[in-house]
Amino acid sequence: MAKINFGGVEENVVTREEFPLTKALEVMKNETIAVIGYGVQGPGQALNLRDNGFNVIVGQRKPSKSFDKALEDGWVEGKNLFDIEEALQKGTVIMYLLSDAGQIQLWPTVKHHLTAGKTLYFSHGFGVTYKDQTGIVPPADVDVVLAAPKGSGTSLRRLFVAGKGLNSSYAVFQDATGKATEKAIALGIGVGSGYLFETTFQKEVYSDLTGERGILMGALAGVMEAQYNILRKNGHSPSEAFNETVEELTQSLILLVAENGMDWMYANCSTTAQRGALDWRHKFRKATEPVFEELYESVATGNEAKITIEANAKPDYRESLEKELAEIRESEMWKTGATVRSLRPERS
Repeated sequence: MAKINFGGVEENVVTREEFPLTKALEVMKNETIAVIGYGVQGPGQALNLRDNGFNVIVGQRKPSKSFDKALEDGWVEGKNLFDIEEALQKGTVIMYLLSDAGQIQLWPTVKHHLTAGKTLYFSHGFGVTYKDQTGIVPPADVDVVLAAPKGSGTSLRRLFVAGKGLNSSYAVFQDATGKATEKAIALGIGVGSGYLFETTFQKEVYSDLTGERGILMGALAGVMEAQYNILRKNGHSPSEAFNETVEELTQSLILLVAENGMDWMYANCSTTAQRGALDWRHKFRKATEPVFEELYESVATGNEAKITIEANAKPDYRESLEKELAEIRESEMWKTGATVRSLRPERS
């Protein structure tokens, strides 16, 4: 573990250089890793662990689309693909990668198989942090750890296949064996992390829920819609409004930010763009900070967890979700986006 300076603040960080894959494999050599759930994070983490040489099995309900996907990905029923209860019994490390709602529902079954010395692994601190609402209270004689890739399971897998990594946080909630920290790091390296930074279960879920509702998804979608609508209201064509709102951001500018920071992106734009951006960023920050304050308070008080749990418990949740997603998909803005994407030239 190294102390790395981030903007003047030192943090504990683990890199592949100091904790190589060979060390991770040594730490986990006697463990059977049971991945429970094959939806969002499950495939990417399970496949990366398998390709890295760990002893991995998958537990998934049959019949289900996820079970069929696991078969398509090369998992073999009866060899390394089992129903959930059998996988829980065989696993010494339980990677609990179901949705938050799914974790609540399956918890009594999982808890029954958490015998002394096993490890319970999460990629999200939701269930444990909001235990009063979820009922997820791990037994005292098991290790409880977290490695949370900062992105989707799809991105985690794509970057792994490309020889890259997705940064992850790691945390230890409970250390029953004295080896929880090294197991958390080993699993984080195993699933394909670029580097790992230390956090807690509570901080992980607070930052995660704030980020998803904020700049990563909710704020991004809302701000894009606002700009697109204003451009359209003032007579700009759908193509022009979309290109100036989304396409230029996703295909050009955000890539420059990823490459070398926001100032680098500014430096590669016109002086007119620079001046306007430097001035208006303050207005946008001041306008949105109160919204972020409200959002963080809603997360910290457990209100966002309550909303999520209650929504997922409704029998028509999937149907309602599809209607909301269809509303976005069928809007003029995102129909335009589909056309714009279809017109992107292919490299020869």
